[in-house]
Formats: sequence, structure tokens, C-alpha cells
Amino acid sequence: MHNLDMQVLSAGLQWVSAHEVWLCTVLSTYGSSPRPPGAMMVIRKGGYHCGSLSGGCVEESFIERIRQDAFSAASQVVRYGEGGFEPDRALPCGGVLDILVEKLPPGEASIAYLQQMHDALTAATAVKKKIILPHPCYSISPATYTSRTLTSRDGATVTLTLSTAPRLVIGGLSSVALFCANFAVALGFETVVCEHREDVLDNMTASLDSHVILIKQFPAVYLEREGCHAGTAILSLTHDPRIDDLTMMEAVNLPAFYIGAMGSKKNSMRRKARLGEYGDLRPEQISRIHAPVGIDIGSKTPAEIALSVLADIVRHKNGCALPAEAPVEPLMAQEGLG
Repeated sequence: MHNLDMQVLSAGLQWVSAHEVWLCTVLSTYGSSPRPPGAMMVIRKGGYHCGSLSGGCVEESFIERIRQDAFSAASQVVRYGEGGFEPDRALPCGGVLDILVEKLPPGEASIAYLQQMHDALTAATAVKKKIILPHPCYSISPATYTSRTLTSRDGATVTLTLSTAPRLVIGGLSSVALFCANFAVALGFETVVCEHREDVLDNMTASLDSHVILIKQFPAVYLEREGCHAGTAILSLTHDPRIDDLTMMEAVNLPAFYIGAMGSKKNSMRRKARLGEYGDLRPEQISRIHAPVGIDIGSKTPAEIALSVLADIVRHKNGCALPAEAPVEPLMAQEGLG
């Protein structure tokens, strides 16, 4: 689930007390698709909507069909692309979207339904929904956290497991950490920055995206007290071993899917040696730390370094291996560009 989808549930809760709403969820995709399964949009008559199903390819068509009362069943699956509705603009690369459309009448039952999903995902857990088309959802229950939305369809039975948005916890601010935090928000991560140094807070926090959660606390203390869920990445990017080392010592005891610290190869080796000698960490714990952090893209600027770090985090979140490719010459060294 993307952090945007939490906004969808919040909007639905605001509207459904007095208005009929349609909760639309991407069930499956074929070919190229800009939004993954689990992406949500909520719509009410009058064209009011929140969220996105395709990045703009089908939204206007969807809203217009709702104005025409095209989706009247309590639940149905609608296909956009080949074999289904034609979108107002062609889907990228001939992609196809199957979308679950749930029509929710105004009132307490719909409020309770959306509230249960909202509360579970706010608490960093997951919920499993079961629907028999064309009827309303008949079962919604707690589920084990998954790194992505799970969907299945067996005839008229549709099952979705929705998990909370992935989280990024950044221990300490730096120029690279600022870009990492802001990039992470754009990528849909719930983003938490822990910073206790008053001079850094004074100089840097104005540059943070307004959606970043700022915790004025020593990062290791925050991790010790709050822990994390399995969809969390933890970074420490300050170059200050008093912060980075202690953050790593706490992080390796948590179920985070990615742990990383910034530094050169030489400094990273020194850090790992310190963590083993003074931090009493076992080799298997130290091996969880990505250091140097990020994918090697020849990064030099803080923004480029942050891009390489977030790319590696997203790669791990999505379970993708790096392709084995031949080295690429720098652009300026190519013929005609030097």
C-alpha cells in the first residue's frame, strides 16, 4: 500500500456519513501499469475523488461513468484496456487493469467498514478482505503484514490483503538525509526523521517535506522504544559514528527489511569492525547492514546519493535483483558530447 491510499480511506470516511461513495481498488494488472495492485481511489458524485488508479489514464472515464450510474452493484470487477472499457487515453504499452469497485451506501455500516481498514493500516498491520461478487464484503479480519498487496480471484470470490504503507526511519539529518526523506515521501513511504541536535534542527528542518514526521529524539532511543514493523527501512546518514553506530546497533535487532549507513568502503569496514568489537554484534547481524549504502551509480551530489539509496531500498522492497550489465561510459565521455 502507498501512503496516498491512506488519504483515500480518510476521504472516504469524511464523505460516507452523508454520501454514497465508490471505493475502487486495483485488483490486477497486465502489461505496463503505473499503479500496482492495491492502489485505491474513492469517488462520490459531483466529481469529487481522492487517489489514483492509473496515474491519469482511466480516472476521468471512471468518474464520468459514476455520474452515469454505471456501477450500481455492491461489488463488481471492471476491466480497462483490451477486452474491457476503453480509457479516455490509451493505457501505457497496452496495459490492462482489473479494478474492484465497491459501492458503499451512506451510513454507519460503511463508516465501520472503512474505519476498520483505516485503523488497522494506521497501526502498521494488515487486513484481509473477502468479497463474493456482486455482494458487499462479507469478511474483513486482521492479517500478517506483507510487503505488497496480495490479491486473488476464484470465480466470483475476491480476496485482498492490504498492508500498511512501507516506512523509512532516518537517524539524524544531513544533506543526503534531507533528499532521502523527501524522495521517500514522493515514493509513498511513511517517513520518520529522528534528530536531537538543536543546531541541525534549526538549520535543516525547514527543507523537509511537510509530510515527514519529525521526532526530536536520539535515533537509537527512538528505535529502542518504538521498534518497527517488517515493512521498514532504517538509514543513518550523518557520518557521525556516535549517531550512526548506535543507530545500527539498535536497527539490527529489529525486523526491518533494509538497514543502511553512509560511508566510504574504508569507513564502512571500520564501522563494521567497531560494531563487532565494541557493539558485541554477531557477524550475521553486521551482514544485514548495507554499507556503503545504495546502488553504485557514480553518485557525487547529495541528491544523486539519495537517489541511489532510495533505488536500493525500493529494489529490496520489491524483491528485485540487480541485472549483471557491462559498465557504461559516462555521458560526457561518449562521442560528440565531450
